[in-house]
Parts: sequence; structure tokens; C-alpha cells
Amino acid sequence: MYKKYIAETIGTFALSFIVLLATACIVGKAPIAVPVIAGLTVLLFVYTIGPVSGCHMNPAVTLGLLSVKKISGVDAFRYIVSQFAGAVVAVVFAKVFLVSASVVSASFLPSVFLAELIGAFFFNIGIAAVVFKKVDDDMSGVVIGGSLLLGLLFSSLAGAAGILNPAVAFALNHVSLMYMLAPIVGAVMAYKVYTYLIDTK
Repeated sequence: MYKKYIAETIGTFALSFIVLLATACIVGKAPIAVPVIAGLTVLLFVYTIGPVSGCHMNPAVTLGLLSVKKISGVDAFRYIVSQFAGAVVAVVFAKVFLVSASVVSASFLPSVFLAELIGAFFFNIGIAAVVFKKVDDDMSGVVIGGSLLLGLLFSSLAGAAGILNPAVAFALNHVSLMYMLAPIVGAVMAYKVYTYLIDTK
């Protein structure tokens, strides 16, 4: 019963920790590398923990799926707790390895909020295509990982940090409306738009 929550904790820990490491090592040198690393990480986990939990690894994804009734409220709550638990473990490991996250301004910037929202929208459109069986199972990881890469590139090139994940934002110490709320709004919009486009009724 609890395997899917453990899977979400492990997956979110791995994603948060690798992004923490990449951000600390690559910042200012090769910014495009971080979205590529995150995209590849999610791609791999879709095939490994996907059969166990669905590989959300992101509270925004979970809440977006909740908005179209693809997950129950109880499960959504437990998934989100598990995801933030994974992020907390990533922070602990970062301290062990003496990796520190940069702190960004907490002041609200509409352009950053919009960049994260649109990035999350494109990321979740890819997930929606997989969830609603418009993509072959063998290609699910490629589509989701590629969609994350596209969303991250859009966000980062538009001037935001390029996170699209409240749990990872927590691990990176980017706790603000721009990085905690914008991905959720973008995700919910994506699932609503996608279900309209494919007319699930």
C-alpha cells in the first residue's frame, strides 16, 4: 500500500538532489545543462518508478492530476507529503556534501511567475498526453522528459530559475509565490486545456 509513497519520496529526492548538485556546480557556466540533467532524470524515473506510483515527483503534477480526477484527494495529499519529504532528505544530503543552494529574491516578479507558469503548462501537456493514453507506453518517458526539458528551457530562458516543481524549489531554497504557486497554476491549466482539446467526455 505504501510502496507508491516510498517511490515518490525516492524519486523526488533524486531529482531534488541532482538539481541541487548541478545548480551548485554549473551555475554561471552552462545554464542549459541543468534542464537537460533534470529532463534525463525524470525520463529515467518514468520507466523505473512509473509503474509503481505514476512518477509524479512534483506537487504541481499531483494537484494538476487531482483537478481532472486522475488521483484521489487522499492519495494526492500523501503524494505531496512524500514529495516534500524527498526534498527534505535532499537538503540533508546537500549539507553532508557541503552543497549550498543559492537564494533568490522572494519579492514577487510577474515576469518570473508567468515564465514558471508557462513552463509548467508545457511540461504538463506532455504528461497529460501520456495519462490520457495518447502516447505509446514505450515512449512515455521520452515524452515526459522532453516536455520537462522544453518547460525548463522556456522558464529559464525567459528569466526565471527554471524549476517548475514546488518540492525542488523548496530544496533549492526558492520558496516564494513565483516558484511554489506558478507551477501549480500552470499544471492545472494544462490538464484542463488538454481534456478540452481531446474531449474526454
